[in-house]
Amino acid sequence: MTPNTNVAAAYQGIKVNTASPAELTLMLYEGAIKFCNKAIYAIEDHDISKANENLLKAQKIIMEFRGTLDFKYPVAKDFELIYDYIYRRLVEANIKKDKDIVEDALNYIRDMRDTWKEVMRANKMYVK
Repeated sequence: MTPNTNVAAAYQGIKVNTASPAELTLMLYEGAIKFCNKAIYAIEDHDISKANENLLKAQKIIMEFRGTLDFKYPVAKDFELIYDYIYRRLVEANIKKDKDIVEDALNYIRDMRDTWKEVMRANKMYVK
């Protein structure tokens, strides 16, 4: 590890440890997007192992979102359907190593992230 890597890792650790639940949710969306993008690059480079690794990380994030849904709110069922679709597409993309399928899932993840940002702004949980 270089000194810059250590500084970046320390900063990221502080950022996560001091983030609000809303900010952590946003970070998870951003992470899923990052891992999907890395998987696309790996598929283009024919690096099957790296594609698999990053798609699995994105899948875990989506499963985390599904696992935290609170079904006392009616909208949770809608979110569950969307997360289920995204998850299934990520699994299919991983099996087929198909970047178009990753892109499809990525579009939904970006939409969910953008919607979350709007919720944060509307509730003054986010300043940007």
